[in-house]
Amino acid sequence: MPTLPDQDRKIPHVVIVGGGFGGLYAAKHLGNKPVRVTLVDRRNFHLFQPLLYQIAIGELSPGDIATTLRATFRHDPNISVLMDEMTDLVPGMRQVQLRDEPEPLTYDYLILATGSMPSYFGHDDTWAEHATGLKSVEDALDMRRQIFSAFEAAERERDPKKQAMLLTFVIIGGGPTGVELAGALAELTHIGLKQDFRKITPEQARILLVEASSRVLSTYPEELSKKAAEALEKLGVTIRTGTTVTDIQENVVTLSWEDSKEQVQASTILWTAGVKASPMGVIISERAGLEPDRGGRVMVTSNCSVPGHPDIFVIGDLANFSHTPNGKPLPGLAAVAIQQGEYVAKLIQAKAQGKNLPPFQYQDKGILAVIGLNEAVADLGKFRFSGFLAWLVWALVHIRYLIEFDNRLMVMFQWFWTYITRRTTARLITGRQSYD
Repeated sequence: MPTLPDQDRKIPHVVIVGGGFGGLYAAKHLGNKPVRVTLVDRRNFHLFQPLLYQIAIGELSPGDIATTLRATFRHDPNISVLMDEMTDLVPGMRQVQLRDEPEPLTYDYLILATGSMPSYFGHDDTWAEHATGLKSVEDALDMRRQIFSAFEAAERERDPKKQAMLLTFVIIGGGPTGVELAGALAELTHIGLKQDFRKITPEQARILLVEASSRVLSTYPEELSKKAAEALEKLGVTIRTGTTVTDIQENVVTLSWEDSKEQVQASTILWTAGVKASPMGVIISERAGLEPDRGGRVMVTSNCSVPGHPDIFVIGDLANFSHTPNGKPLPGLAAVAIQQGEYVAKLIQAKAQGKNLPPFQYQDKGILAVIGLNEAVADLGKFRFSGFLAWLVWALVHIRYLIEFDNRLMVMFQWFWTYITRRTTARLITGRQSYD
């Protein structure tokens, strides 16, 4: 790192690790404030993860939901961006070790927001190879490649059994991501690809949504779960609740329920069932002398700091924040990360002035899930509704939180085009192809 001018050494240095929702909004709130900020991320862009599934089904392109971090902070001279990865932490010396920097990065305040990754419930080494998760651009592009390659292969296939396997899609996990992905994939097969093939009928594709609990969207009110299930079934999605996955092999998923088992032949297996904290959660906990929770998250205090380390804050999916009325940890939602990022930024400014803030309190503004075009469910506290109005609210909320103005225009245009024509525009199959 370059030598700092004397005047810069006198103001607090805030290091933020992670450019997701939590880290991004913390940095945005500290822009042009009397602090020096270094934002570290191994990618050079912020990704709007809630819309990743739309890349997977070819409705949007990666550039529509991503914006470079340097462009985001080009008007904030007090914010520097480093494309690097944190590898270790020395709390006693207030130092962060980066992969590509020989010298550690010293901080006055540290915000850790490295997010989460797919969890295969103890089978990461085997299942991940055959069931793609959905946490990165690469994941979404891999899903897109698998989905559209399956239709292309089915068009060439003459064996009815192999063709049926190619046109079977298994989505494991009936939470918001799984429901949204299933709905979008069903609409793709019934509308988007309807006239594109000559030897197969895409709408005859089998889409199987597997959920271990008794209903999809189990964290939503029961009436909205029921509405979502009805909408999915209307689109042709087969829902299997109360069903667990016991094995995943190449093109084969083993399902279990009660005393029964079934092996489903499917060329495309997509995983949306669970997540765990990034590996930094365990490292941070160890360095701070703490035990991480079962998901690898860091246990934090009521102001999002690490116990015994008031200068280190952990937010978003990396944090277990259980200081809630019911004692349950806050969910891994973008809204939680955004609010925690803004709160910690305000707290750091207050601390720099010798002040403090009350404990963090999450303001639950509701949850939304889209099932398909014109169909969604919304729980906004006192108001619970579904259908077109919920879809419209969902669309407006997502447009609101896209970072750059250009991104908003592009997504609005793409959605408008899809709404009018019922066609998607980003169905490229990328990556090296095998024709064996």
